[in-house]
Amino acid sequence: MSNPILCRNNDNGRLDIVYDYDRVAESFSKSSIEKRVPRGVWRYWELIPVDQRYASPLCEGNTPLLHAQRLGGELGVRRLFLKDETRNPTASFKDRAMAVGAAKAVEMDRKDVVIASSGNAASSLAAYSASLGLRCTAFVPEDVAMGKASQLLLYGARVLRVKQVEEGRDPTVDLMMQTVKELGWYPCPSFGPFNPYQVEGPKTIVYEMVEQMGWSVPDFVFIPTGSGCLATGIWKALKELRLLGLIENYPKMVPVQPSGNMSLVRAILQGKSFEEVEPEKWPKSIASGLLDPYPWDGDAAIEGVRTTGGTAVAVEEEEIRDAVKKLARLEGVFAEPSGAVGVAAVQKLLEQGVLDASDTVVVLVTASGLKEPEKIASTAELPLIQPALSELMRYLS
Repeated sequence: MSNPILCRNNDNGRLDIVYDYDRVAESFSKSSIEKRVPRGVWRYWELIPVDQRYASPLCEGNTPLLHAQRLGGELGVRRLFLKDETRNPTASFKDRAMAVGAAKAVEMDRKDVVIASSGNAASSLAAYSASLGLRCTAFVPEDVAMGKASQLLLYGARVLRVKQVEEGRDPTVDLMMQTVKELGWYPCPSFGPFNPYQVEGPKTIVYEMVEQMGWSVPDFVFIPTGSGCLATGIWKALKELRLLGLIENYPKMVPVQPSGNMSLVRAILQGKSFEEVEPEKWPKSIASGLLDPYPWDGDAAIEGVRTTGGTAVAVEEEEIRDAVKKLARLEGVFAEPSGAVGVAAVQKLLEQGVLDASDTVVVLVTASGLKEPEKIASTAELPLIQPALSELMRYLS
C-alpha cells in the first residue's frame, strides 16, 4: 500500500515541510507571540503543519529554562542553562514530536498508528493516541526499560518487544515498515524519513528558548543525540527564526552521543559526509534512548553543526552516571542517562578549552530519570538502621 507521508521514490529520503514564510511573517512577530497564552507547540501555530483543532489537550511544551547556578559553579560556567523537558506530559521531549505527529494522523483520518522506539517516543505516542482515540502499536527493543513499558501498557498501546537479529540494523524499524507497507498503518516514529511531521514539534524548544532569553541566542546548545531527530528540529528552528528576522546569529550546535553508539559524532569529528556514516554494529550504553544504530536525520544534524561552527562529543558511561547525579544533587533535576549526556559533554569541552567560563550555554535535558530509575539506583547506598538516635549518630560519623 502507498503512504502519502513517505517519499514516493521509496529511498528513505526525508520529506521536509516548507512554509510560506512571507505569509508567516504577517502574524509571527516578537510582539504578537509575547501576547499569546502559552499552549505548548501550538503557541507557534503558523509554523506547525497541522490545524489546531486536531490538537490533543495534553499541553506539552512551555518548559522552563533554568539558570543552573550551582551546577555551573561546580563545572566552571557562569551562564549555564537547562531546558528542562522532563516537565512534559509523559516526562520527555518526545511529547512535542508526538503532539504534531498524532494530530496529523487525526487530520488525515487515520485510525491505526505505529511506532518503533526505545521507549520514550512510544510512551508519548501511546499517551497522545489515548487522548485522541487512535489505536497505537509500539515495537520496542527486547531490553526496553520497565518504566517506559509500564507507561505504554497503561496508555492502552499494543506493545511488542522485537529481537535484535542482525548487526547494524534496527529490527523495530524493519517491522514498523512492514506494517506500513502491508497493513497501511500510519507511521509515527520520532525520526527519519518515516514521518515528516514529527520534527516540527521538537523545533519549538528553540522558539521557547529564544523567547525565554529575551530573543537572543546562547553561544552553545548541547543536544542529546541518537537518530539525530532533535538536532534536526533545533537546526530547522534556528534557520526559520533567522529567516524571519527574529535572531541575528546562530548558537554553536553540539550533538552528544554515548561512546557506545557514536556513529554521527565520529563522522562529524572526522569531517565525513552523511553518505559516509557507518551504522554502529552493536550499540550499547546506559543511555538507552540514544541507541539508534543509524542516525536517520544525520544529514540535517551535520549541516547544522558545520553551518553554526559547532562540534560533536562522545561521552563515556561513568561520565554519564556522574552527570545524572550532578544534575539531581545540584539542581534538583532528575534526568534519565540519555537526558543528562549534555552535562557530561559540557565538562569535557571545558577541559579541552573549547568552552570558556564566560560562554552562555544551554543544555537540553530531554527526559526524566523516573523512566528508568534502575539505571542509577543500582549504585545508590541505602543504609538500614535501628530507630534510635545513637544509630543515626553512628552513621553520620
